[in-house]
Amino acid sequence: MQVWKRLALQALACSAALTLATPAVPQGQTQNPPTIKTEVSLVNLFATVRDKNKRVVTDLKQDNFKIFEDGHEEKIAFFSKEVTLPITLGLLLDTSGSEQNMLGAIQGAGSRFLRRVLRKGDEAMIISFDTDVDLLSDFTDDRSILDRAIGKARINTPGGGYIGGNPGPIGSGNMVGTALYDAIYLACGEKLNGEAGRKAIVIVTDAQDEGSRVKLDEAIESAQRTDTVIHVLLVADPRYGGNTGVARKLTEDTGGRLIIVNSEKRMEEAFDQISEELRSQYTLGYYPTNNSRDGKFRKIKLDVDNHDLKVLARKGYYAPRG
Repeated sequence: MQVWKRLALQALACSAALTLATPAVPQGQTQNPPTIKTEVSLVNLFATVRDKNKRVVTDLKQDNFKIFEDGHEEKIAFFSKEVTLPITLGLLLDTSGSEQNMLGAIQGAGSRFLRRVLRKGDEAMIISFDTDVDLLSDFTDDRSILDRAIGKARINTPGGGYIGGNPGPIGSGNMVGTALYDAIYLACGEKLNGEAGRKAIVIVTDAQDEGSRVKLDEAIESAQRTDTVIHVLLVADPRYGGNTGVARKLTEDTGGRLIIVNSEKRMEEAFDQISEELRSQYTLGYYPTNNSRDGKFRKIKLDVDNHDLKVLARKGYYAPRG
């Protein structure tokens, strides 16, 4: 397991000064079509479609979709019903004190989720976050390594120490807090940035951030720049409550799902829903009419001709520079 070193986040640039080995490319990535490579101008969208009863819809065709960039309709150049493209996945576990009563259930459901969703060619990493951000397992397709990593997650004590101790702290080192935004920023900018294809983060948290060095918008930008979808399982202790607004913004701005979890059974169901979505996506691509390499954010809207259906897809991307 690769260990992350303590990180000093720069106050102005909010960049991670962290020495890491280049993440290994997941098995099977060399076989992927060139449409997913970041150096080409094709913009890719991974979309999940559900009906009004929240069932996943898998029988749509290219003609059922329309793509708009900054309000201008774009011509769809690539379309497929994607079920085999490898997934690079990050499972982020909130180990702050507010999750103490649910950690055991989170660990069990998380392990079962990975066993269900991961297939040949997929890889996952495990991160825990409280006052610090800890890489418990780097990218691997070995389920036993991932299971052991999940089992290492420990709740941070109120005094700032660790019960059992998490290896590899890289966060701010605050005595109290929950570095949710830092965890997202690091997972995307330092780990998923070098990956291609479908990339997703599943976060189990109450979405309460205290003490992160980066802001919410910067965490979201790091996901958008790396084409990473964020899913949130909102697990909140009634004594503390959950920040639904933050969780909703993280998911809506990146094309993911927010699922509110209020019981162990609901957690299992939530993981099952995320698993289903990751395996039932449409892949669409287009060459933007605006080919300026200005580095600016472009808004994307993906529509279907049946207005009773709901589309989950990212809301934009950053154009390349130079």
